[in-house]
Amino acid sequence: MTQRGAIKRRGRGRPRLRPRRLVGDKGYSSQTVRAALRRRGIGAVIPTKSNERRSRRFDKVAYRERNRVERLFNQLKQCRRIATRYEKRAANYHALLTIAAILLWL
Repeated sequence: MTQRGAIKRRGRGRPRLRPRRLVGDKGYSSQTVRAALRRRGIGAVIPTKSNERRSRRFDKVAYRERNRVERLFNQLKQCRRIATRYEKRAANYHALLTIAAILLWL
């Protein structure tokens, strides 16, 4: 479990898993956020704003994947029933998500 970055909790429960990298948009590009991530040993995949002095390198491939996932959620939420979550049971909601994903794929 420690190979995956498990962090022991104070109380009961399974350990949390620490992410290797955090992917965010330009709104999270600040010294405070980057310093907090660095202290925790988490890599930042955040592009710099145009008004920032230093241009930092970041993983463009990982950032593109973030964008693809974000666009997928936007497409799924076009279905009103998914966006408002009419289904009370998790199994029914999961089935509806599966149907919507199949329709997007077709």
